[in-house]
Amino acid sequence: MEFKISKDLIQELEQLIQNKDDNQLEVLLNDLHHADIAEILDQLDFDEATYIFKVLDSEKTAEILLELEDDLRENILKRLSAKEIAEELDELDTDDAADIIAELSQSKKEEVISELEDLEHAKDIVDLLRYAEDTAGGLMGKELVKVNENWNVLTCVKEMRAQAENVSRVHSIYVIDDEGRLKGRLSLKDLLTTSTRTQISDIYIKKVTSVNVDAEDVEVARIMQKYDLEAIPVVDEIGRLVGRITIDDILDVIKDEAEKDYQLAAGITQDVEVNDSVLEHTKARLPWLLMGMIIEIVASFVLKNNEDAFQRYSTLIIFVPLLSATAGNIGVQASAIVVQGLANGTIKEFSRKYFTKEITVSMISGTIISLFLLLYHSVMYQQYQVGLAISISIIVVILFAATLGTLVPLFLHKNKIDPAIATGPFITTTNDVFGIILYFAIARLVLGF
Repeated sequence: MEFKISKDLIQELEQLIQNKDDNQLEVLLNDLHHADIAEILDQLDFDEATYIFKVLDSEKTAEILLELEDDLRENILKRLSAKEIAEELDELDTDDAADIIAELSQSKKEEVISELEDLEHAKDIVDLLRYAEDTAGGLMGKELVKVNENWNVLTCVKEMRAQAENVSRVHSIYVIDDEGRLKGRLSLKDLLTTSTRTQISDIYIKKVTSVNVDAEDVEVARIMQKYDLEAIPVVDEIGRLVGRITIDDILDVIKDEAEKDYQLAAGITQDVEVNDSVLEHTKARLPWLLMGMIIEIVASFVLKNNEDAFQRYSTLIIFVPLLSATAGNIGVQASAIVVQGLANGTIKEFSRKYFTKEITVSMISGTIISLFLLLYHSVMYQQYQVGLAISISIIVVILFAATLGTLVPLFLHKNKIDPAIATGPFITTTNDVFGIILYFAIARLVLGF
């Protein structure tokens, strides 16, 4: 059952902090999961959260540190000495420790690294800091189990026991050669059912999926999703095994990418969090609002230039909002499907087959909508020719919106621009202008004015 934070618990913790009852604080929190404790700390002020953090054991607080909101973690790290931070990092896997150190200033980084007791652990962390955070190297951890292809099963088991002490979870056993190059993986079943004198080279599985250390994090996520992997080995330029990436890290990448795409689709140009300042939120949201305003001003000029049409056929203006909304929805639907396909790899580039399919769907939808509008206009206003003009316009505008929604994400993707930006204000506002232009052009053609 999921843990729920109550007001009574928060009040009790605040009282214990005020009374400096450290023993009771430990009793109250020690049995909770580190993610639940992090959620509790996020609801306290900085001083209270820091106090609890210092009361608990490093083995517990190290995991809590990873779960905290960015601003709270930043404030807690500022209030910890280099030695205290090092004690936390000694309890973490190298990839998590590197993520924490990366948030520190350069001078604080050097102090913390110098305080790390395990020199091998420190060396691995420093090595990971060389890689960009959005690459496989920035995601990977150094903790893994590897065996040499020239060993026999007995030697392999002995070495695995020694290595496994530093690995919290053994997802795979990797096989390397004398130069450290990745050769394959070893099945635990084969290891347990084979003679101890058997050479590893005779039983290991040569086919293994790996990623290069410079691969983008989203590409790693796509590969792990495609092959349903819990972990994936990372190799350098010459094929040497340098680390592994586990599924928990990839889940974070998928979550971050989904949040980023959702914000782009809403017209938010920078990554922002709920707790960010008013200025940061404004900077992230204002650009698309201004661009949308400019495009809508263009649309208003188009309407102004067609005032004579409104005077002769007043019902034309009534259906402009419907036209804009329908075209916007069709465009967003088309672009959302393309963006999803690009994200999961089912669409890689322009496909005539898919484009034809999208246009056919839009044609069917447009025809049904236009027939309904023709019937509605004929019954309500008895202006059959005007109703016909509106119905034809709706079909053409819907086809235009579907074409734009399908092609724009592909164009952006080809030019290394995140296509998610095409699922929001860009599509809707662009459709508004061109949709209205097409609407009146067709109306003039059909009605002859």
